[in-house]
Amino acid sequence: MTVQAEGEGSYAQLLVDVKLTGVSPRTVEEVLLAKLDLLRQLNHHTTLLVLTPWLSRQTQKLLRRHDISYLDLMGNVSLRVPRPAIVIHTEGATRAPQALAKEPGRTTLAGPKAGRLVRLLTDVHPPYRAGELAQASGLSLGYVSRLLDTLEDQLLIRRDGRVITSVDWPNLLRARAARETLLRKGSYVGLLAPNGVPAVIERIRHLPQSGLDNIAVTGTYAAHTVAPLAVGGQLMVYTSPLLDEDDLGEELGLLPVDENADVLLLQARDRSVFERTKIVDGIPHVALSQVALDCLAGPGRLPAEGEAVIEYMKAHQRRWQVSGMDNLLTPDQL
Repeated sequence: MTVQAEGEGSYAQLLVDVKLTGVSPRTVEEVLLAKLDLLRQLNHHTTLLVLTPWLSRQTQKLLRRHDISYLDLMGNVSLRVPRPAIVIHTEGATRAPQALAKEPGRTTLAGPKAGRLVRLLTDVHPPYRAGELAQASGLSLGYVSRLLDTLEDQLLIRRDGRVITSVDWPNLLRARAARETLLRKGSYVGLLAPNGVPAVIERIRHLPQSGLDNIAVTGTYAAHTVAPLAVGGQLMVYTSPLLDEDDLGEELGLLPVDENADVLLLQARDRSVFERTKIVDGIPHVALSQVALDCLAGPGRLPAEGEAVIEYMKAHQRRWQVSGMDNLLTPDQL
């Protein structure tokens, strides 16, 4: 494709590479970079433009890093041509369209089982094998192997043979959160705190051990412990299926409301949300990896708080990450 400005003799050539099945970070590294290198040897004035149905944020970032232009059908565009000077950058959908979200024969990061494996990959420092992950998570080896193949394609993990040697856990958490919605319809109960959230927190501290064992704080109040971006916000508490939400609400002095809730009781979709919880001022909090996931998948300012939690995690990795699979039952505490 040739682009020429009106009234000028200069023109630009675009080599359009159409990828109907999408582009993963691994495709960028293993296919497009080789094509770009060859293109620059033959004609360094030609711009490589990738056209595809949808690109993830991670793939877009990788393409821009290597000066590869792109355009997807969801409104994500990056086109840079030095002469004639053309710079176009737009941001479209951050989530894959429904038609692409479920790739035939491809295990994705959607669903509770994927969440359980993501938590394990984040919380435990490699190296380890698929079999160890399957045993520790209680998932089938076949499922774990298929999801690991997907994660390797997204460059979210690296392997040496069958051994996982590194995990890009910040982007893994972001990729998982992009597949989830924290406040799905019917997944929580909204309650009003007549005496304010601090009074509710105090009541939680005095719950019997049987109650404390079946709840865990997440969201803004959990994020505040390591990344206090703002004050206030809704108190979000996971409850296990073993706990009656009506009884808990009554014990905490809460009233059911349809809107403007102070407290949200979240129904845990999987037991993994309670794994590696920690006690903060006498109250169970979910692990930092779960806090980050929930915030990133939440509404309003929660995603920004999730990013702040990730920044804390990156700066203090030894404080929260288990040093190896053998030490999984005794993780370091904050």
